[in-house]
Amino acid sequence: MSRIIAFDVNETLLDLGGLDPVFERVFGTARARETWFSQVLQSAMTTTILGRYHDFSSIAAGAMTQTAERYGVSLSQKDRDAIAGGMRSLPPHPDVAPALRRMGDAGLRMVALTNSAPQAARAQLDNAGLSDFFEEIMSVDMAQTLKPAPEVYNTAARSMLATAQEMRLVAAHAWDIAGAMNAGWAGAFLARPGQVWDPLFDQPDIIGATMDDIATAIIATDLDTDT
Repeated sequence: MSRIIAFDVNETLLDLGGLDPVFERVFGTARARETWFSQVLQSAMTTTILGRYHDFSSIAAGAMTQTAERYGVSLSQKDRDAIAGGMRSLPPHPDVAPALRRMGDAGLRMVALTNSAPQAARAQLDNAGLSDFFEEIMSVDMAQTLKPAPEVYNTAARSMLATAQEMRLVAAHAWDIAGAMNAGWAGAFLARPGQVWDPLFDQPDIIGATMDDIATAIIATDLDTDT
């Protein structure tokens, strides 16, 4: 059985550090970017737990308001637009394109699965030069809930006409991998700097420090060489 490999986008494929210059200008420190994205994830989790749905752009905008209050900054619409535009033009991590090319050349089917809204996700991957690697670019919008809700992974598998056992998620977030595994998928945790596995959850069978490590393990594990 060859699994379909799904990739998270923000932080896994794309480098949020690309936003640091605009955060430095607006907030006086690039560290505000980490504060903001942590709030984005917290708000997304809260929304999901409460059974409500707000698209990722709305959550990101709300988190920006909270971050501005924390830093005592008055945000102009121009500032908000600069950050939103920066999200759509994030650079890929240097290890991403070569690893995706290796997996594609090996014959693996690959899709993107992101909390970003459909148009934003397409723009992000187009601008990063990664869109052509993926058979589909899937947004949680199709499930009307956010990762790590099981409906996201179930809907993604159905859209690919695959069972949960035929899917694997690659992500740099332990909570995302845990959500996918809870839905019956396999996981591959990309331990980018600052990202560590959560000991509350069973570890996936693949953990790597770079996307190249992940690609090597996936090619060895998930590629059906008999077909």
